[in-house]
Amino acid sequence: MSVSVVIPTIRPDLLRNCLGSLAGANGPLPGEVVVVDDRPHTGWPLDVDVPGKLARRISVHRGPARGPAAARNVGWRVATGDWIAFLDDDVVVSPTWLADLAADLAEMLQDVAASQGRIHVPLPAGRRPTDWERNIAGLETARWATADMAYRRSVLAAVGGFDERFRRAYREDADLALRVRAAGHRLTVGERRVGHPPRPAPWTVSLKMQAGNRYDPLMRRLHGSDWRERAEAPPGRIARHVAVTTALALSAAAALTGHRRLAAAAAAGWLAGTADLAAARIAPGPRTPDEIAAMAVTSALLPPLATAHRLRGEWAWRSVVQLTQPPALPAAVLFDRDGTLVRDVPYNGDPALVEPMPGAAEAVALLRSRGVAVGVVSNQSGVGRGRLSTEQVAAVNARIDELVGPFDVWCVCPHTEADACDCRKPAPGLVREAARTLHVDPAGCVVIGDIGSDVAAAQAAGARGVLVPTSQTRPEEVAAAATVAPDLLSAARLVLGGAA
Repeated sequence: MSVSVVIPTIRPDLLRNCLGSLAGANGPLPGEVVVVDDRPHTGWPLDVDVPGKLARRISVHRGPARGPAAARNVGWRVATGDWIAFLDDDVVVSPTWLADLAADLAEMLQDVAASQGRIHVPLPAGRRPTDWERNIAGLETARWATADMAYRRSVLAAVGGFDERFRRAYREDADLALRVRAAGHRLTVGERRVGHPPRPAPWTVSLKMQAGNRYDPLMRRLHGSDWRERAEAPPGRIARHVAVTTALALSAAAALTGHRRLAAAAAAGWLAGTADLAAARIAPGPRTPDEIAAMAVTSALLPPLATAHRLRGEWAWRSVVQLTQPPALPAAVLFDRDGTLVRDVPYNGDPALVEPMPGAAEAVALLRSRGVAVGVVSNQSGVGRGRLSTEQVAAVNARIDELVGPFDVWCVCPHTEADACDCRKPAPGLVREAARTLHVDPAGCVVIGDIGSDVAAAQAAGARGVLVPTSQTRPEEVAAAATVAPDLLSAARLVLGGAA
């Protein structure tokens, strides 16, 4: 059993604390720590300076800056572990977290797809917590929070990972858990622990948080009206927010049209609802002048904001059908080399003659941007015929890697047809070797090539084949192929779930 830790980040200062605690934890080291730098419009690469035993296991990947769901998808798709342990960048793991994680996962039965860690939110001593601190403390009882959540990689691949329509850190974890359950898996709670200290926040933070209300309609569309009960999510106050906002709007409309009594009654209803919200937020808090003032002002603004975001969500997700899931991405896409990625120069051993096919670099970049592993599987019988050396093949591959890649794996067969090997396409050996190197199931791979033997190798390995014909492709090969794309970029879009 291998474990990869995935940490998306937009705060390098918080990330350093998280990685520092991970480096100091006792227990078996993870196979890798994948950091996804999801900062928009910032310098690259992110400087990750972690001393000690963890330093050589950390890799940094650029995120799409479309929210934590998309960033986590990048992370787990480039990771290689059987288990993917997600951590938030603002947590601090316990001194025994690595050992506890290993113990939690070692006990998992095959039908268990995920294990949640236990979250502790340290609150200040000597005073009551603020509204913001109490909100963060809710993580201690939240179910399936990805602040510390480990999933089987195979299950993530089967359900398509996180739904990237969730652009905020809100409901994306519950959505994933419900889809995993719907696929017949169980989720459990382990014994490992992380600390989640409340970081400083402006007094307006509660207003910003109301943007999460736009995703509750999406949850209802995807999972039905009982999604809260199944996700074990608290009911919230949206019904009261809508009532208070309606009273405010009615009061304003009545005043403008001269209905003074109605305006006064509606205003009284708005005032009562606002006072009730403010009291509910002030009573358990420290009751300092600053906190009381902040609660009074934000309690007046919060219901209209929450209602507006809810209405925005109702409109945005009006056409979503229940249990619609994003298409599952391939675990890896493996390209043929000559005639597919680059112009076919027979027995080419000269890097200067490498010429990429149209759209090759763009197709590879598109797949990598979605976190899909990419590789090359190539017959090079020139080696077996004495026309090429392995050093020449490596030099040409390095030039292709420079112009089109980078690629995660290169698998080359040096044999001729007379060798009757298991690796020369249309045999499945190269595809299986690439999948084994990438730690993925061949069934989750796609092979893109320009001739029938590429597609046949994919079928023999249990993978999916996509044919991109050239002038050298025989008509009968095109007719026999189950999936045909006109060019490489179209093929990449097709395997990502789009149209060719």
